[in-house]
Amino acid sequence: MTTTSHSPYQAEHQRATATPELFWQQQAAKLNWYKTPHQILQQQDKHHYHWFSDGVLNTAYLALDSHIEQGRGEQTALIYDSPVSNSQQRFTYRELRDAVAQFAGVLKALGVGKGDRVVIYMPMIPQAAIAMLAVARLGAVHSVVFGGFSAHELALRIDDAQPKVVVSASCGIEISKLIAYKPLLDDAIVKAQHKPDYCVIYQRPQLLASMQSGRDLDWQQAVSKAEPAGCVPVKATDPLYILYTSGTTGKPKGVVRDNGGHAVALNYSMQAVYNAKPGDVFWAASDVGWVVGHSYIVYGPLIAGCTSVLYEGKPVFTPDAGAFWRVCAQYKVNILFAAPTAFRAIRKEDPDAALQQYDLSALRAIFVAGERLDPATYQWVHQKLGKPVIDHWWQTETGWPIAANPAGLELMNAKPGSSTVPVPGFNVHILNDSGKVLRTNEQGYIALKLPLPPGCLTTIWGNDERFVAGYLETFDGYYASGDGGYIDDDGYLFVMGRTDDVINVAGHRLSTGEMEQIVANHPAVAECCVIGIHEPIKGQQPLALLLIKNGITVDETILEAELVAMVREEIGALACFKKAIIVKRLPKTRSGKILRKLLRQIADAAQYSIPSTIDDPASVAEIAQLMADRGLINQP
Repeated sequence: MTTTSHSPYQAEHQRATATPELFWQQQAAKLNWYKTPHQILQQQDKHHYHWFSDGVLNTAYLALDSHIEQGRGEQTALIYDSPVSNSQQRFTYRELRDAVAQFAGVLKALGVGKGDRVVIYMPMIPQAAIAMLAVARLGAVHSVVFGGFSAHELALRIDDAQPKVVVSASCGIEISKLIAYKPLLDDAIVKAQHKPDYCVIYQRPQLLASMQSGRDLDWQQAVSKAEPAGCVPVKATDPLYILYTSGTTGKPKGVVRDNGGHAVALNYSMQAVYNAKPGDVFWAASDVGWVVGHSYIVYGPLIAGCTSVLYEGKPVFTPDAGAFWRVCAQYKVNILFAAPTAFRAIRKEDPDAALQQYDLSALRAIFVAGERLDPATYQWVHQKLGKPVIDHWWQTETGWPIAANPAGLELMNAKPGSSTVPVPGFNVHILNDSGKVLRTNEQGYIALKLPLPPGCLTTIWGNDERFVAGYLETFDGYYASGDGGYIDDDGYLFVMGRTDDVINVAGHRLSTGEMEQIVANHPAVAECCVIGIHEPIKGQQPLALLLIKNGITVDETILEAELVAMVREEIGALACFKKAIIVKRLPKTRSGKILRKLLRQIADAAQYSIPSTIDDPASVAEIAQLMADRGLINQP
C-alpha cells in the first residue's frame, strides 16, 4: 500500500472521517470569528446539513482587515499583471482593504445591504476582485458572470439572481482585440425580465462606454465621492455568492456557497492541499468568473495571508509561450495552479528556449485541475520544470478539491492519470447503478458520502428541489458527482469522465443540451445531437450531428457556418463550437433515446458494442465512416 494508517495523510483523513465535528471545529478555530461557532454540524433533514450554524463572521474581514490587525498590512496582497494592457500594479493588504471599503460604500449608497444580490460582469482587472470583496463586506451576495458570456447568458443569470446592481467594465482585452462589454450588458438588460436599479461601470481607457443617465454610474467618479463602509457581520450559513454552472437542461444552476463553511474549507485547503504559508506568492491562472477564480485568486489566498497574482493574459501570444514563466520569475511565484489546456497550448508553441530564460527557483509545485490531466501533458510539465506536478480534482459544486496529492500533509508518489487520494473531509466511494459500493479497480459512479464537508454547495439558488433531485436522490446518503471512475489498490482515485451530457472545453463546463436547443432552432434542422469530442489543446470540443428536414437542400459548409454563429451569439465564443456534420439517421434506442455514449465512443476510437435495444444498427457504421472521413475520430 502506498498509504498506511501511520502516514500523516492517512491519520488526517481518518480523523476527518471518524470525528468530523471535532476535526472541523479545530479548523474553524484557526479563523478570526466575530462569534466562535459551537454548533459545528447540524442536520436539518435527510438531505440538508449546516456547518457552524451559530457562528458569526465576515469573509472580507477575514481576507483583509484581520491581517492588518495582525500587523501585516504592508505585505503585498494582490499583484495585477496584464500583458494585454501593458500594465502592472501591486496592492498591499491595507491598500486593498481601503479600495474594497470605498467601493463597498458606493454599493451601500445604492441600497445594497445584507442578502441583496450584485452581478459582476468584468474582465480580469483588480476591480473585479475589489467588487467581489466589497459585496462580501456588506454581507450581500455576489454572482460573477464570466466576461466571455453572451448577452443571452448574462440575461439568464440576471433573471435568476435578480440583482439590485450590476458591476461591469467598458471592455475586455483579448490578444489583439477589444471586446465592448457595455453593449452586451445593455442588450442583456433589455432581454432580462428583471431590471437592476443601477449599473456601475469601470471605464477602461482602451475603450470608453456610453452611459445611460439615471441608471449607469462611473466607477471612478462614484468611488471618489463615497464614504468607506465597514464589515457587516453575517451568520456562517448566510450565502456569500451564487455561481452558475451549466446544467444538462440548458438552464444555468446557481450554486450557493455559504460564508462560514467556505472560509474554513478554503483556509484548510490552502494549508493541506497547496502547502501555502502566509507570505507565499500564489498564482491561480484562471478567471474570476470561474470557481477557481473565486476560491484561489480571491478568497483562499487572501484568507490564508498569501500574495495572490491576478493575470490578464493568455499562456501563449501575450506575447509568447514564455508568458507563464515570465510571471513566475518576475514575482517569485511559489505555487502555480493552471488548467491542462494552458500547458498543452504552451507545449504546442515549443517554448523550450523561452523556459530557459527565466529563474523558476522560487516555484515549489504546479497544481493542475479543471479537466483531465492526460499522462502525456503531465510527463511534459514534470520533465521540463523538474517540480512536483499535482493533478487534483474538484467541481464548481464543491468549491475546493475532492481529491489531490496533499502537499501540505505529505507528498505522495504521483500516478499519471490519477488525482491521487481523497482530501480529508471527503468520503469518496465508487458505486454501481443500484448504489452498492464497488471493490477496488471496479469502475462506477463517483459519489461522496453525506454529510459533505464545509465549503460545498448548500443548495441551488431559488430551486432547492433541483439541488436535491440533481445531486442527492440518485444514491441514498450520497452526493452524486456526475463523474465516473475507480479507486485502485493503493487508494488512488482515477476520474474517467462525465456521466452526463456536459462537456469540458478548456476547463469550462458547457451543456451540450443547451447547444442542441440552439442548433435545433435552425430552420433546416429536423433533429440534432451534440457530443464532446477530443481536441488536443482544449481537451474537448462540441460536434453536432444533424438530421435535415425532408425536402430541404443545404450546403453543408454554409449550414455549419450559420450554426457556429448561432451558438456564438447565444452562448459565446468560449463554446468553441466549430463542427457539424449531416447524417442520414441518428442511432437511437427503440424508445427514441439517442445513444450519445455510443457516439462518444466512436469519436474516441474506443471499443464499443451495439446494444440490442438499438432501432437501426446500420446507422452506427454510417456515422463512424462520416466521422472518419472528416478526421473527427481521435487517434489513440
